[in-house]
Amino acid sequence: MPNDPSSNLPSTARVVIVGGGIMGCGLAYHLAHEGWRDILLLEKAELTSGSTWHAAGQITHSTSSFGLGRCVDYNIGLYAGKLEQETGQSVTWHGCGSFRLAYSDDEMDWLRHTLSVGRALGFNIELVGPARIRELHPFYNLDGVQGALHTPDDGHADPSGITQALASGARQQGAKIIRRCRTTDIRQLPGGEWLVSTEKGEVTCEHVVNAGGTYARQMGEWSGLQLPMTSMTHHYFVTDTVPQFLELETELPVIRDDKLVSGYIRMEQKSGLIGIYEKENPNAVWLDECPWEAENELFEADYDRVMPWLENALNRMPIFTELGIKREVHGAISHPPDGNPLIGPAPGVKNYWCCCGTQIGIGWGPGLTRELARWMVHGAADISMREFDPRRFGGYADKDWQVIKAKEDYCLRHEIPFPHFNRLAGRPVKPSPLYQRLKEKGAVYEEVYSHERPRWFARDGVAQQDHYSFRRNAVHDMVAAEVKAVREAVGIMDISAFTKVEVSGPEAEVFLDRLVPNRLPKKLGGIALTHLLNRRGRIEVELTVVRLAGDRFYLVCAAFFEQRLLDHLAQQRDGEALRITKLSDDWAAITIQGPQSRKVLAATTQAPLDNANFRWLSAQQIEIAGREIWAFRMSYTGELGWEIHGPREDMLAVYDALWAAGEAHGIADYGSFAMNAMRMEKGFKGAGELTNEVTLPEADVMRFVNLDKDFLGKAETEKSLEKPLPWICAYLAVEADGESDGHGGEAVLMGAAVVGTTSSVAYGHTVGSVLAFAYVKPEGAVAGTELEVVIMGAPRKARVLSAAAYDPENLLPRSDV
Repeated sequence: MPNDPSSNLPSTARVVIVGGGIMGCGLAYHLAHEGWRDILLLEKAELTSGSTWHAAGQITHSTSSFGLGRCVDYNIGLYAGKLEQETGQSVTWHGCGSFRLAYSDDEMDWLRHTLSVGRALGFNIELVGPARIRELHPFYNLDGVQGALHTPDDGHADPSGITQALASGARQQGAKIIRRCRTTDIRQLPGGEWLVSTEKGEVTCEHVVNAGGTYARQMGEWSGLQLPMTSMTHHYFVTDTVPQFLELETELPVIRDDKLVSGYIRMEQKSGLIGIYEKENPNAVWLDECPWEAENELFEADYDRVMPWLENALNRMPIFTELGIKREVHGAISHPPDGNPLIGPAPGVKNYWCCCGTQIGIGWGPGLTRELARWMVHGAADISMREFDPRRFGGYADKDWQVIKAKEDYCLRHEIPFPHFNRLAGRPVKPSPLYQRLKEKGAVYEEVYSHERPRWFARDGVAQQDHYSFRRNAVHDMVAAEVKAVREAVGIMDISAFTKVEVSGPEAEVFLDRLVPNRLPKKLGGIALTHLLNRRGRIEVELTVVRLAGDRFYLVCAAFFEQRLLDHLAQQRDGEALRITKLSDDWAAITIQGPQSRKVLAATTQAPLDNANFRWLSAQQIEIAGREIWAFRMSYTGELGWEIHGPREDMLAVYDALWAAGEAHGIADYGSFAMNAMRMEKGFKGAGELTNEVTLPEADVMRFVNLDKDFLGKAETEKSLEKPLPWICAYLAVEADGESDGHGGEAVLMGAAVVGTTSSVAYGHTVGSVLAFAYVKPEGAVAGTELEVVIMGAPRKARVLSAAAYDPENLLPRSDV
């Protein structure tokens, strides 16, 4: 269209979005609706010509992710009327509802948990038996089916229509979209702007967005970025016309059969549609790069690969058996290593945003792009972006590892998402110095930002492997024994996975002081717990700051937030004379906790450890086993204890010395499950509570704030204090039933009304109660208030606590005994 003025490439724009699928068009639409106007979207071919066009187009409220649930609910409202009313562009919405089937007890538990999350989100959702399924879908073979999750507001839509409507809505708000304009390079200029090179010229912009779909990884390489995702191929098949469908007045619900079909079955007009995610031998393509000439690309169907699942589908829908297949769709879809999209800032650079890696674009896309738009425009999204943040991966995520993990993720697409499901492929990547020693002692490991961290220790004949369930299992008693050891004697844990960063130099103190809300430690060896905020006053990272010297600070946070911390520090730096040094891979750490910890540590060092010489929340350099290391007197368990930090090569000798000294005192290894249970008993908030969704007053952590000083986010913090809070983080004791304890995301009730949702739940083995943090309406957060928490689909009595369930006066960590 050479005469179309919209094809003229401007020389500048505020933001350039590269990619015209559901994600790119969704972001253009939402950026415009958040107030930005100078938006340019570039598409190399036609809109939706990549993976969007061949999507099956389904969307469901059946999700156990609270954040994704909010996105899905928004998307269904958008598709079911709002978008078409706004733009005049049809999206062909089919509001037929859906069933997710369960054949086993574990699947039924999954559905019960999903029901609890759905109730927190206000979804129209119910758990039904075979009779109700048969009533609404008389053609499905229900042999062996115990029940299903019925989500009647679900449906499917035309992917092309949705994308064109989003593009139309963006244009109506002033966005410019140019088709047939391939981007050839993206690089950052010395001044920080981005230069986007295309076949039609160059554009300079403040923000650039990679919405390249199956091209996103290779596009990232132009800018020196490693964006982990792999193109995996997925089949769906459309049958000939189904005679029985010709007589139907209403469309049948979509069936999601995770066990036997490993996919979905629905009507496509008067035909059948069968989608399959085979659970072995998945197919990865374009491992080097996606060919630029690809457009509306499909692959030849591979019946050998999917035949067992296709045969199961025909057995479940016998009316399809005698029909032919009139359409085969075998297309490529991006799969990140963990299955979640890459939505947010690219690591290590400023104003390069990822809007890619989305394997369920129609189901998740618009809601996620709305949150990304809010992030870009206002400084924070309105849902927790932890599971989508591109910075959750580090340099370890090379191409070979990406392929291994993408294949793993594809095969898990229709498996039960058990709590704490441990993805084992491609591991270990970064074993700690203690890895082999602890593995031989029964450690069952989890991966956190590529580090291997012990979860729990197998003993007493329990198999050294993951035991998955939504209910208590053998692991419950193993964790109870670890908690008991720490509470009554002494426990030791490998905590090397923590992010460890040093900020040093003449202006290190000035720099950090203007970022953190709390007072920085003034004394050498002082320790402070604080937070980093964004310009919206929301929480970016919880942080421990240790003053190692006058001009040297040691920062510790959860492993997951390493790149987020490094980016925050780098981007807030304003010419100060300082150095930022990542120590995470060079240093390791151990914690020793419990009433006998002082005796154990004293047997390994000449340093005095009494309160007068080694005060609570202080750090000293001491010698253990001939190694100079740092000892921090602090505790995440609520007991007397120390953390030991130092060079990797020293830590095994330190561990062995502590273990040998501790054997006379009943020392035991413990892992992250026990640590989490103990932090819940102490009422310590964690990553589930301290998110980009909330301000410091909402998180109820103002005791870590000094409003007499300036800090990034102070004005927004004060505004949050001045106005009524939308929610507050409450600490709950929940009735235990001896079988299941909850997993986070459950609805919290006050009377019959939903007033909030849990963020973290764990059983407190010492106090004999289920404990939870929950974000609830202010009237439900008052100490002593009686509430209910819906766990596994059933309400449990709960009460808001005013103090920690264990050692509420916090005397034990300060003990001088």
